[in-house]
Amino acid sequence: MFEIVKKRALADNIVEFVVKAPRIAKHCEPGQFVIVKEEDQTERIPLTICDFDRKAGTITLVIQIVGRATEKLCQLNQGEYIAHVTGPLGKPSEFVTMDPEELKKKRLLFVAGGLGAAPVYPQVRWAHDHGIPVDVIVGAKTKDILILEDEMKDVCDNLYITTDDGSYGYHGLVTGKLEELVKNDGKKYTDVIAIGPMIMMKFAALKTKELGIPTVVSLNPIMVDGTGMCGACRVLVDGKVKFACVDGPEFDAHKVDFDQAMQRQRLYKTEEGRARLAQIEQDTHHGGCGICSEVK
Repeated sequence: MFEIVKKRALADNIVEFVVKAPRIAKHCEPGQFVIVKEEDQTERIPLTICDFDRKAGTITLVIQIVGRATEKLCQLNQGEYIAHVTGPLGKPSEFVTMDPEELKKKRLLFVAGGLGAAPVYPQVRWAHDHGIPVDVIVGAKTKDILILEDEMKDVCDNLYITTDDGSYGYHGLVTGKLEELVKNDGKKYTDVIAIGPMIMMKFAALKTKELGIPTVVSLNPIMVDGTGMCGACRVLVDGKVKFACVDGPEFDAHKVDFDQAMQRQRLYKTEEGRARLAQIEQDTHHGGCGICSEVK
């Protein structure tokens, strides 16, 4: 059992939990995630670790209500317990394994769309703690659902806010602001890390490819089971089959087949669609749990 030591609402239907999980806090790194189950029989929910405090033995999770399982989870309060929190899972962000002195020679730009601000934050904080200069673009549909603005300001050099409706900051998409920074303001970025909805990451990747900037994306939005066995996060990267939960979640953005991944996600939502995918993909459908042979 994992105690909720702090709870706060970040926006409508978006909740932040600080959870007591000493072992996970001791070993996790930016970019990794956990699997959460509110009770023994409830759905498995993969959640990126938004922050961690090794000394306090806590991790921070940001949860958006999108269905019954996340709704039940978000109804829990401070002092109550989550039945299962498993992790850390996935590979840490590649740059946290690099020499900080070499990273200081780079100019990093993080681009976060919507809830993507949650997995971007620990990476930016890590960079800040190691004296690495970074800029951040955070985009949201409206000001009302913008999250972690103050926290991000504290750990980055420059923060740029965009809203689709123009209610706050730059009026437009994150890709528009990215292009403006490079073409109009003369910013020279060596690397971009983009995290958010699949459609946002697709167009961010197209824009950075046009601008000639190497880019990494995190495919955590397509994870379901978190072990590579359900087949939900199967994706083609440079023409090769990968699973976001075990091979990632971060990949070279310019090698990810976003159109295939998004089309596959639409099929995966129905039982008929999952059976069809199993027939098409055969042994590459998932990580080898044996289900495919039963649904051919």
